[in-house]
Amino acid sequence: MDFFDGRGVTFSHELILHRLRHHESVTHGSRFVSPVREKIIRYGAPIGCLTEHHARLGRCMYRIRDIFQTYESNAKIPPSGTVIIADELENGCGRFERPWHAPRGGVWLALALADTMLPEVARLLPFVAGIACCETIRELGLEASLKWVNDLCFRGRKIGGILCESMRSPIYGDNYFIIGIGININNRDFPPELRAIAGSVRDFMGREFELSEIIYSLLAKLAWNIGLLHYQEECLLGENDQRTQDLVIKRWLELSDTVGRRVRYGFDVQRDPLYRAVVRRVSWDGGLVMGLDDGTEITEHGGEIVYLDTFQ
Repeated sequence: MDFFDGRGVTFSHELILHRLRHHESVTHGSRFVSPVREKIIRYGAPIGCLTEHHARLGRCMYRIRDIFQTYESNAKIPPSGTVIIADELENGCGRFERPWHAPRGGVWLALALADTMLPEVARLLPFVAGIACCETIRELGLEASLKWVNDLCFRGRKIGGILCESMRSPIYGDNYFIIGIGININNRDFPPELRAIAGSVRDFMGREFELSEIIYSLLAKLAWNIGLLHYQEECLLGENDQRTQDLVIKRWLELSDTVGRRVRYGFDVQRDPLYRAVVRRVSWDGGLVMGLDDGTEITEHGGEIVYLDTFQ
């Protein structure tokens, strides 16, 4: 379903599918034989099946909840793959309800996916979203990198973030994952408390970009990488093949600078840091494997890190 926002911008599911098939499958498809490429495309095809574009919202996630209420009130199943896009957010926030500055000029969207995956596979949704974001920005010429688990950074400054939440639909009680994405593209003015730690693509590249083109690219990459995650799950269920067990994490590691870094770790690291360690690796299911100062090794699947070194 296409949604015309009244201001001359239409985000078409057909165009998302076209980019998925003719760009993403060409870019990444050499790693897979043709039948596997087709499976990945089919798995990712629902992304953007219902797309809304708004001038302003409180949060994109709130709008998803409203849509689901309307669908279920009319005895309909809300579509998995629904995408909500806003030009600006009034109440943008990240982890632990931290405010996220989301004025015009950035990419702000949320994606709803039905909870159909194994828990250990669904845990990788922030990783596939991060991959899609980083690939999108790198195509613009900026060599951004991913920091475990949900930050998109360049030269030590945050230019994007991903927030994954679970949601039960209001009437039927079905489970969904909501993936919120925010990327600073053309916006330049940040509140004083963010100026030293945040940046935008425009800051680093010195020019503005067409946001609709970036959104199309991002949605196609989300479709490909979510399709890849479903394919990885199919392989795990069917054959437990080590060659396919870590498809997502292998790609994420190619785009990340986390392994080898000295970090401070905590569930909410800004308010309650727990310990310091060196990141040794990331497990196939997204666990951060760290070496403590006493030589022991620990794996964390939740929480967050702050880099303590200056390696770039």
